[in-house]
Amino acid sequence: MKKFITIATLASTLSLSAQTYTLEQVLDSARQNNNAIHAAQYNIEASKQQRKEAFTKYFPNVSATGLWFNANKGMAQMDMTPSEMINPELGAMLAQSFPVEALASLANPINISMMKNGVIGSVMAVQPVFAGGQIVNGNKLAKVGEDVSRLQMRRSENEVEKTAEQYFWQLASLQEKMKTIQAVEALLSSLNKDVSVAVKAGLTLRNDLLQVQLQQNDIASKKIKLQNGLSLVRLLLAHYCGLRDTTFTITYDTETPPPLATKKDHDHALLGTAEYQLLGKQVEAAKLQRRMAVGQNLPSVAVGAGYNYHTLMDNAQHFGMLFATVSIPISDWWGGSHAVKRRKIEQQKAQEELDDKAELLKIGMQNAWNGVEESYQQLLLSKRSIEQAEENLRLNQDYYRAGTTKMSDLLDAQRLYQQARDNHTDAFAEYQNKLLEYKHATGY
Repeated sequence: MKKFITIATLASTLSLSAQTYTLEQVLDSARQNNNAIHAAQYNIEASKQQRKEAFTKYFPNVSATGLWFNANKGMAQMDMTPSEMINPELGAMLAQSFPVEALASLANPINISMMKNGVIGSVMAVQPVFAGGQIVNGNKLAKVGEDVSRLQMRRSENEVEKTAEQYFWQLASLQEKMKTIQAVEALLSSLNKDVSVAVKAGLTLRNDLLQVQLQQNDIASKKIKLQNGLSLVRLLLAHYCGLRDTTFTITYDTETPPPLATKKDHDHALLGTAEYQLLGKQVEAAKLQRRMAVGQNLPSVAVGAGYNYHTLMDNAQHFGMLFATVSIPISDWWGGSHAVKRRKIEQQKAQEELDDKAELLKIGMQNAWNGVEESYQQLLLSKRSIEQAEENLRLNQDYYRAGTTKMSDLLDAQRLYQQARDNHTDAFAEYQNKLLEYKHATGY
């Protein structure tokens, strides 16, 4: 007896020290620790940087260039004969002023070499004035990309919450079945004591006691399997939600109000779902991509200013300049026109996909709601079955004590009671999962 009290006290201490979580606490932990949400957050940050990168296209493009060179010979060379460049009048005047030897040397060719080495440097700033709308539409497309990342983040959160809640209700179902096992254990233990006393008194056969003991063994076997299942699901939930404690328990409300209050207007709910909004962003992106394809085949205009420096002519020279450029694609229109048509087809495809999947999403909402209503009716039936099984068990207990029924009938009543409670537990978990599917289908 003293040993029993020690074990009971230890079990009580362990149960008190174990952490207990509510559904909201489990979901909050999943939002903070799940890897899928972390990956979605990185995608949002990357899309933000991409949007900021696109915004820089509005500003001038500034570049600097520097060059030093030393060639093995001048890049500009020519041979020149001075006498060939002198007209007759000038030649007559030179003949009167210069010796004959000097005049004769003018007939010899002279080699001129320039730009053998030097330094070139420039700084240019080019401001796009018109680029066919590519900069504007590129920025809009980057903003759409950021919106898509946020919607994907929201969808990832919904998926993570859905999976975490499914694990939660699976664990809740196993906990309820463990309560049923414990209740049946108590019933069989009490019955074992009563039958043992009756066997010793010679009031009943030993076969009745053996039937009770066999049933106890069966319950003990089921309890071991249930404990293993509880441990496994608890580990899965802890891993998925980032919980360090794997000996925790969960608490939840077993009340099940009618589901009518959770029903939504499906046409209105459709507009708020991440799936529908992602399809809308897909259409928007296709439209912008078509505009950018058109812009690639339009003229582009830019203005700029620059500062230049060089030593090509031995003396350093530096100067500033203003300039304007106009670029008109001509041959690109051949392929560009097909690119525009292709983008237009993709835009139409995205629009039709939006219309088609919008109908499928609403059908999914209605199907999920049908599942909610059906599971609720099954839950009500399981509640009535428990009441009937409890009454059947009570009557068979009374009949057995009065000696008007067999032990097998009493044990059958006990099995029906256990089955009714397990069915109610399954129906409760199924109802919670159907509610979860409906909330997920309607975008919460």
